[in-house]
Amino acid sequence: MTEIAQLIETTGTHYCLDCGVCTSSCPVARVFPDFSPRRIIERALYGLASPADETIWDCLTCSQCSVRCPANIDFPDFIRQILGEACAMGNEGVPTHNGVFQTISAIQTSGVRQDRTYWAPEGSYAAEGEVFYFVGCRPFFDVVFEDIGAGSLDNARNILRILNACGITPAISDDERCCGHDALWNGDETTFKRLAELNLEAIARSGAKKVVVSCPEGYSTLRDIYPRYFGELPFQVVHILDFIADRVEAGELAFQPMDKTVTYHDPCRLGRQSGVYYAPRRLLEAIPGLTLKEMPRNRENGVCCGTTGWNNCSSTSAMIRKDRLEEAQATGAEALVTACPKCQIHFRCTNKAFGQELEILDLYDLAAENLVADT
Repeated sequence: MTEIAQLIETTGTHYCLDCGVCTSSCPVARVFPDFSPRRIIERALYGLASPADETIWDCLTCSQCSVRCPANIDFPDFIRQILGEACAMGNEGVPTHNGVFQTISAIQTSGVRQDRTYWAPEGSYAAEGEVFYFVGCRPFFDVVFEDIGAGSLDNARNILRILNACGITPAISDDERCCGHDALWNGDETTFKRLAELNLEAIARSGAKKVVVSCPEGYSTLRDIYPRYFGELPFQVVHILDFIADRVEAGELAFQPMDKTVTYHDPCRLGRQSGVYYAPRRLLEAIPGLTLKEMPRNRENGVCCGTTGWNNCSSTSAMIRKDRLEEAQATGAEALVTACPKCQIHFRCTNKAFGQELEILDLYDLAAENLVADT
């Protein structure tokens, strides 16, 4: 059986009804008509698909198509696997930012010593504990995206501040690596597996029974992908927003009032792929005086920020983001709030490129800066 035939079998692609819902739902196809999930599936079924096809790298793996597919075909997973075949034959797409993040991931698979905790205030964390805060790639984002004020380490510090306000001193580790999300979704399974092994070792050394994750990609990777490769994990994976929402409900967190109107952008990995819709909105509603105005496309119908895995960020990606920002502005909101560091970076970049002035806010910054110290 050929590699493509095996992918068709394992992903259930042969159940395709040829209805075209995938293509009509696809944000890429709306901007770039040459891309069509339906056409890619048809070519695969007729034995015409090839890992050398450059269009496979245009897929955002945002799951907009798969959640609407009447045959329940997981097109993003089909693409993920075919990208593995593509990489094996030298078709690696076009890395963005000169491939710096691919290089960082590769370096982290070695025994390199890191100082990944330098940013954290003394006393806000520990080396060991019941709760492990998986920071993710935020320490690298500030360096690469200094020109757009990514603020990723401020976000991380604010998450520690919120956890501390809940009476938790989490463990963070210099030995933590990138979760491997980008490597896996760019077809580099070898790098992904090594990064995952090192992370599991670091978490085990901390003695944690619960791992709190803020990055949507890190959350879906640890919760859903790690067990596929390594079996049942010896710890619980929790998204920080679910964790905070529970504390808000219990009256353990309270916020100062503010007069602001915002709209919320659902990240793909957090929304469609993980089902976390209630918690971020519950947190926004807990801030007195804050008004939330939803965009027409929200929750499971939310639109991707335009790229994933730091690969193939093109004019198509920019147009998707520009359209999303215009949709946000049309609500009358003063700011777009997101709970994903990549979404924040991508929208800030588009703001700068197109001269748009919509404020881009990180949800954790918004919460921490209005946090009442004693509740």
